[in-house]
Amino acid sequence: MYLHYRAIAEAVDIDQILYNVPGRTACDMLPETVLRLSAIDNIVGIKEATGDLERAREIIQQCPEDFAVYSGDDATARELMLLGGHGDISVTANVAPKLMSEMCAAALSGDAGRAQQLDAKLEGLHSSLFVEANPIPVKWAVAELGLLANALRLPMTPLSESHYEVVRAAMLNAELV
Repeated sequence: MYLHYRAIAEAVDIDQILYNVPGRTACDMLPETVLRLSAIDNIVGIKEATGDLERAREIIQQCPEDFAVYSGDDATARELMLLGGHGDISVTANVAPKLMSEMCAAALSGDAGRAQQLDAKLEGLHSSLFVEANPIPVKWAVAELGLLANALRLPMTPLSESHYEVVRAAMLNAELV
């Protein structure tokens, strides 16, 4: 994996952010590999989507200070930022951008209490937006907010009606509807 990312970094003269999401790729980028890759000038950060806060802490502590560590797991993003992470590349923000922005700002400033209070409103969205394959529930929620048509292309299909109330309840908890 190291050789693959190094080859890309050497071939392309743009900043790059690594993306570790073993649940989608069936391949896990270990912290040791991230540390080695962080020494390459144009590899500037990682979206760490495992939800493993101990792993995130290890990456934050071992990588250079200017290497950005972003959460890719909304359910643990607050804690990752409070550990010293740099932000969140979020799914939930597609549905609740203002609330997610406020929560991230609070966490990044070290206001754990305020961040927790805001994140409590978002908890249902963090999970319900994955009741089916992403982005199906997100597209449905955004359509429910009247922001765009619920248009999907194959192989994605519309959200199952059995999930409407789960996603709607999370939207209500976040005070979106």
